[in-house]
Amino acid sequence: MTATLESRSVDNPSAAAAKVGDMSAIRRLGMGLAALGRPAYINVGRVQELPAQRGVDDLRRATWEVLDAAYLAGLRWVDAARSYGLSEEFLGGWLAERGHRDVTVSSKWGYTYVGDWRMDATVHEVKEHSLSRFRDQYAETLRFLGEALAVYQVHSLTVESPLFQDKALQAALAEAAQHGVRIGFSTSGPRQADTVRRALELEVDGQRLFSTVQSTWNVLEPSVGTALRDAHEAGVHVLLKEVLANGRLAVQPLEAVQKVAHRHGVGPDAVALAAALDRPWADTVLIGAVSTGQLRSNLAVLDFALDDADREELRSLSVPATRYWEERAALPWI
Repeated sequence: MTATLESRSVDNPSAAAAKVGDMSAIRRLGMGLAALGRPAYINVGRVQELPAQRGVDDLRRATWEVLDAAYLAGLRWVDAARSYGLSEEFLGGWLAERGHRDVTVSSKWGYTYVGDWRMDATVHEVKEHSLSRFRDQYAETLRFLGEALAVYQVHSLTVESPLFQDKALQAALAEAAQHGVRIGFSTSGPRQADTVRRALELEVDGQRLFSTVQSTWNVLEPSVGTALRDAHEAGVHVLLKEVLANGRLAVQPLEAVQKVAHRHGVGPDAVALAAALDRPWADTVLIGAVSTGQLRSNLAVLDFALDDADREELRSLSVPATRYWEERAALPWI
């Protein structure tokens, strides 16, 4: 399979908004497998959409069903991670079985899944940004995804990460880039903007180390927006994750979201996605659907575009970043 990576350049917000209301917007959407590759996760509204049993075979079937539906709809980007349980194995098997050669695959290293497929695990994942962890997990990722892997990202980079001082790790990442895999990073926490700016200053042998960035952005937590805009303008591919705030904006919608949804005759999930697609610097917006029903509801975003009144309604929803991340940390793994 040949990996592909589409770069997009949108010159102004109105051009980006115009794409939301037609099928060309589908190419700015991608599938994220965080909530499908393991039995427990923090997404609100996930439980009732999953199979009654969450064995390996059950979640493999559910993953393949969602991927089939997403591909049929036109999505061509899928994002996984070493810590998303068996997401890479599920994805690699699906690609091999279906023979799709036009899917851009991104994955991440840095967390290890330690939940042992248990719902009641005390710890589900463990983080380590080290050279040995990168080498081990890169080999594992290649075993499952092979040449389909287009983008490999440091998982949840923060300003405190030892990566910033580890020259050997930086060199190893740069070496992987020389072999055709684009190297990126994802961010989390209230200092995402600081992390983005610091990471994009990293160079190895005079070349920028990272060419993609994946950050949490939604109408509740938009604080990283300016840093991502700057990254996009510098030629870095920007991915947005958790645009539904781990399902909260869909299952527990705020009044402003409900108003906009009612105006357009769509669900609150589509409104949250439309707000993300409305960012002209967002190259890929990830959907975290765990069922074909959720995916259909999400894809209603293709049927409308936000107007100025909608934007004004949604602009009032942002909360302090520290509060947002404290509330996210309190979500249970179920």
